[in-house]
Amino acid sequence: MSGAESVSGAESVTAQFEELYGSAPEGVWAAPGRVNLIGEYTDFNDGFVMPLALPHTAVAAVSRRTDGVLRVHSADVPGGVVRLALDELVPLSDTGWAAYPAGVVWALREAGHAVTGADIHLMSTVPTGAGLSSSAALEVVTALALNDLYELGLSAPELAVLSQRAENAFVGVPCGVMDQMASACCTDGHALYLDTRDLSQRQVPFDLAAVGLQLLVVDTRVKHALGDGAYAERRAGCEAGARALGARTLREVEYAHLPAALERLAGEEENVRRYVRHVVSDNHRVERVIALLDANDVRAVGPLLIDGHTSLRDDLRVSCDELDLVVSSSVAAGALGARMTGGGFGGSAIVLVETADADTVTKAVLEAFASAGHTAPRVFPAVPSRGAHRLA
Repeated sequence: MSGAESVSGAESVTAQFEELYGSAPEGVWAAPGRVNLIGEYTDFNDGFVMPLALPHTAVAAVSRRTDGVLRVHSADVPGGVVRLALDELVPLSDTGWAAYPAGVVWALREAGHAVTGADIHLMSTVPTGAGLSSSAALEVVTALALNDLYELGLSAPELAVLSQRAENAFVGVPCGVMDQMASACCTDGHALYLDTRDLSQRQVPFDLAAVGLQLLVVDTRVKHALGDGAYAERRAGCEAGARALGARTLREVEYAHLPAALERLAGEEENVRRYVRHVVSDNHRVERVIALLDANDVRAVGPLLIDGHTSLRDDLRVSCDELDLVVSSSVAAGALGARMTGGGFGGSAIVLVETADADTVTKAVLEAFASAGHTAPRVFPAVPSRGAHRLA
């Protein structure tokens, strides 16, 4: 979201807040969605990831309450204001979309923070179900607003961890911490090189325009729901593989020792061996990508994106026909590399292209979807953007 768009978004959500609740909000905050350059399904294995924030954001106008009531409303979801009593917030209760901000309030209170209620109005430009972390943006913008209003003094990584807890324990999705960390901690013009074991991070310059490149996001418009058990099954399989190898997490399995590890897993279920192979190899791909970026050899990242997609498709088996078509058609049209990003089963892919080839590649993807009878995807450039911040 540009500066002008940020002002416009803040003014719009403020006016809607006043109409809903009868008074002006105490402030307005924004938190972005993200795409992940490389490192998928590695974060809950204590591995490496490299996301970047998008200009698409969830914007929240918020005021405090003192009566133990949470009222939330979304401009993007049909229906009125959802009213919840803080003392009655129960994990895994069916509160629909409101579970994301409610889960953050629950997590803050569970951690001992004296949050006594809030009125919240939300508006988001992050596409839902597209693998771009629309849920993390809702969580992080809520956490940041309450942190500021209640003067909790929590750091951006602490807000991310609390937001992850909201999604894990309250919503019921066993995600890792990457999405929330990206939304909370990314900076303009950088990718976030994150070690999810200790949350150490490095902002890596990622100015593709300066070297004549673009990173395109292709939203296939195929919706996924990570709460359907497929994500949880893969996490359980990774944990089973780690246990069988005597490791706490798969982060402890070095890439050089992967063949030996797979031999030791010969007696395990075939899917466990595949999941282990993906996670260990994708951690290695992140390390290779960071070395290439540090050497300013960005074009060489392309083949690693393709390798990552092949692993997600064949070993983790979280791709789908539409995502595979993005990769095959874009590479055939001259893209340097492409892969699905996010949880899979639909959602989005990223495509690394020469700026001069962006229109040609985009046209090829659109034509491939039309020929296959698929709904036309949405294609836009991924501009590394700012993490969560206060707008007004």
